[in-house]
Amino acid sequence: MVTMSRATEDYLKAIYHVAHRGQPVTTGLLASELGVSAPSVSAMVRRLEDGGLLQRADSRALRLTESGERAALRVVRRHRLLETFLARMLDVPWDEVHAEAEQLEHALSERLEDRIAAALGHPTHDPHGDPIPPRDGPHEEGWSAALDSAPTGCRFEVDRVSDRDSAALRYLGELGVFPGVVVDVEEQEPFGGPRWVRVEGRRHPLGGPLTRLVHGRVVEPG
Repeated sequence: MVTMSRATEDYLKAIYHVAHRGQPVTTGLLASELGVSAPSVSAMVRRLEDGGLLQRADSRALRLTESGERAALRVVRRHRLLETFLARMLDVPWDEVHAEAEQLEHALSERLEDRIAAALGHPTHDPHGDPIPPRDGPHEEGWSAALDSAPTGCRFEVDRVSDRDSAALRYLGELGVFPGVVVDVEEQEPFGGPRWVRVEGRRHPLGGPLTRLVHGRVVEPG
């Protein structure tokens, strides 16, 4: 039996996020994701394996067991509900809610979690467009296509913006790039140059690191 400490929850959530970004979950990647040493990751991985929350998919990659996935989803749900609460009820900017929710998610009881969900009207997505896992039942995490893959000349509806980089979130917010916004995808500059997009009539160049953070779907082909 693994004690659900703050560290344990952070690891489960990190493993969940890495896996659902489509990357192999390795100890090296986890160390980078969490900003901890490789020996620390190895020790926690052994603990999670012994507790039945984690297993090895092959000699290098790790994956959550069914119990591990459920435990990770409980943390993800609390985190995304808190982000939504902070943004809607306290007007915390969308580029700040992630860090605040990181601090609060470990102390939130199930009873308060349910009260927050009810007060918010049981939201399905957080301010960044990330789906909020339900209390019970299936959850679909799947990421839609990134803006950097959208064809020139199309109209692209944003449904999700990665919250991994708060400075990038702040900048995209200043440009008006939020979930639900439709952008016009214009030309791509050659040799790794920026992609030009038009947001609410204003034209902006977005470099690759930014266009890879914005996800959505083509609603009108070029």
